Amino acid sequence: MPISEAPYKRSYHHGMSRGRETSVVCDGCGRQVPRYKTFPVRRGMRINDPVIMQQVDRRMIHMMQKILRYCPSCARFRHISQPGKSVRKKGMR
Repeated sequence: MPISEAPYKRSYHHGMSRGRETSVVCDGCGRQVPRYKTFPVRRGMRINDPVIMQQVDRRMIHMMQKILRYCPSCARFRHISQPGKSVRKKGMR
């Protein structure tokens, strides 16, 4: 067993069986990353005021959500992916 491994798990699943993988731009750093490696996060705002809810059409509420995609390094920096402990730190108990 190696002395140290990455403290996070690489559980990537490819979407396409053949051909070139689609790449997207990371919303954190602007890097081109394959889509299967990104961590999608839904961000948006919620309307809690009942007066505004009556004025806004129910079908338009879903438009207030946006999917942001982060590369693995930005996801670790922003604490989106949950890193585990490395092999060295597991043995220190």
